[in-house]
Amino acid sequence: MSATVVDVSVRLFRTISRWDDSTGHKAPVDPHDVMMPIVSVKDSDGAAGYCLMRGNHLPRAVLADVVRPELMGQDPLDRERIWTALSRRQRGGGGRLSDRGLGYVDQALWDLAGRKLGVPVWKLIGGARDKVPAYASTMCGDETPGGLSTPEDYAHFATELVSTGYQAIKLHTWMPPVSFAPDLELDIRACQAVREAVGPDVELMLDPYHWYTRLEARKLGRALEVLDFAWLEEPMDESSISSYQWLAAELDLPVLGPEMAPGKLQTRAEWLAAGACDILRAGVNDVGGITPTLKIVHLAEAFGVDVEIHGPGSGNLAVVGGAGAGRWYERALLHPHFDYDAVPPHLGSAIDPMDADGFVHMPSGPGLGDDLDLAYIEENVTDAW
Repeated sequence: MSATVVDVSVRLFRTISRWDDSTGHKAPVDPHDVMMPIVSVKDSDGAAGYCLMRGNHLPRAVLADVVRPELMGQDPLDRERIWTALSRRQRGGGGRLSDRGLGYVDQALWDLAGRKLGVPVWKLIGGARDKVPAYASTMCGDETPGGLSTPEDYAHFATELVSTGYQAIKLHTWMPPVSFAPDLELDIRACQAVREAVGPDVELMLDPYHWYTRLEARKLGRALEVLDFAWLEEPMDESSISSYQWLAAELDLPVLGPEMAPGKLQTRAEWLAAGACDILRAGVNDVGGITPTLKIVHLAEAFGVDVEIHGPGSGNLAVVGGAGAGRWYERALLHPHFDYDAVPPHLGSAIDPMDADGFVHMPSGPGLGDDLDLAYIEENVTDAW
């Protein structure tokens, strides 16, 4: 007889953070206490799966009214059936279950499966490769002296990143609340400075201000073509597929997207059909979990289009390794005043250490591979439901 789900819960615990994202973009700050939620799913055999969350996308009412009715008593290995049922409840639930919330539950189920079977999730997915080159993805530009306040700052930081083993770098440039953002010409100067600093052999990408106009995005893209950039990401409002269709036709430079547009795999299918991107974008926290991200990876494969996975973390790393998705793994977000490799107290080790050659290796432990300090988490729980 198959095991069944007997508990789905969220615990809020106190931990330490060294960055702030109150404006929607991370910036380095002094270490400070934060509250972090973690969702867990347990079955009748005693197996459990976990997923750390950013933000409370599974509040009490959503967990009770939407998530638990679809999971309790079900075989936790029936991930496809559970994901489909939950995604259909999103509409009937008045939008209370976000794609992020759905994705966290889905990742916890994948983690449970891996832990239960004693294998890493990337192996469950397919085991396409055991290491992947990483690219350095910077934080957004700022007004901090010695940070990322000038094109010269970006150039200096880029040379440091290359010296540590990175073979590729993606710039996030200036956005509000920076007082002088956006600034198209400043974005171009930063890209020029970085290319001059690192030379022709380092891959470069740009993720600029998200709401440039069509003409601004084209001007930016043509400047990047001269600099031999690998792609341009999200320079306009992604609600307008026709704007990206126009931009992709205007540029030889590959356009990557969509990143934040809602609609899961269906939206990405529409972008491909419309010719609105040259490289597809998906991430487990953007489209509702590992289950739909794999659908998007295979959709892109059928079209002969590359797909780059958005963001770091164990779920995205599992897709990158398990399905062989994309050329790169994104280590994000990096800044001269921020130690990306410092391990927070709720973890025993980082999920994505990079070797001297610029590669991140797939985790060997069962499940997603997050080295959770469950004792620390339990000792610092402030609320649970």
